[in-house]
Amino acid sequence: MSFLNRYHILFAHPWFLLLLLLLPLLLWYFFYQDKRRAVVFRISSTEGLRHIRASWKARWRPLLHVLRSIAFVAFVIALARPQKTNVSETIDSEGIDIVLSMDISGSMLAEDFKPDRLEAAKDNALKFIDARPTDRIGLVIFSGESFTQCPITIDHNVLKEQLSQIKSGMLQDGTAIGDGLATAVDRLRDAKGKSRVVILMTDGVNNVGKVGPELALEIAKAYKVRVYTIGVGTEGEALSPVQTPYGIRKQMVPVQIDEELLKKIAKETGGNYYRATGNSRLENIYKEIDKLEKTSVEVNAYKHYGELFFWFAFTGVIALVAELALSLTVFRRLP
Repeated sequence: MSFLNRYHILFAHPWFLLLLLLLPLLLWYFFYQDKRRAVVFRISSTEGLRHIRASWKARWRPLLHVLRSIAFVAFVIALARPQKTNVSETIDSEGIDIVLSMDISGSMLAEDFKPDRLEAAKDNALKFIDARPTDRIGLVIFSGESFTQCPITIDHNVLKEQLSQIKSGMLQDGTAIGDGLATAVDRLRDAKGKSRVVILMTDGVNNVGKVGPELALEIAKAYKVRVYTIGVGTEGEALSPVQTPYGIRKQMVPVQIDEELLKKIAKETGGNYYRATGNSRLENIYKEIDKLEKTSVEVNAYKHYGELFFWFAFTGVIALVAELALSLTVFRRLP
């Protein structure tokens, strides 16, 4: 059965296979008939015949029974109608267009997350991308300015490669939340998905940028983009690398996140605000967003059947013809 499953073979009329139980009875009948037809000579001693070898015809005569058995088995299988199946699937997906807008400012190197905020954010973003194979996802990064690291795409391998390459210091330092949101919304402006979503992550307070957060919020509302905001950072202080006259030193720095702004952006666009204070909490936030933004995927399976009975019927006919031809020629019995 494992062989049949492996090659997707099934039978349209499997009950005919029960006829194979008659095969032992047929073999017994064939050999019984041979025994009845055998000519018997009564002699006083077989000592003189002991060294006489049976002819090749006598040794190969059971071949007739083998051919008859092959024909019987082949015809029974043909009656059961073996079929090879081939299943094809089509996926109809109403994908969601998503842009990850990620803060990469110097403060994202704080070590209240392991190994730091930025690496933890990248790791969880990768898991989120893998969990949404049918969605188009893009990536925007920002600090003192914003940049589209990867336009929205269904090619998640490219997206993940671009995500893995981001690091703090790629852009002018600072926290331009308005620019990060405005750029993300701009990437979704012409998106055709059933819904448009931005996941904006930051660990600071807007202090620079060309577009103010309030204006970026109005743009998001105008284009009906739902925004989930995530504030990244522990409560109180966090160990962070700081530039000093003696070079970069790690110091405890107060964590300052403009939660009021992030809550407002999320509320007015129909999203949610989350506060991530550690790796596990950040992971759970991404899982919660994944559940909230479900994608409708419909899988249609089509099963195609290919008839195989002809080959078994043909095999049975060949075996039967061969048996008949040999019995009338090479293995012909004389009266």
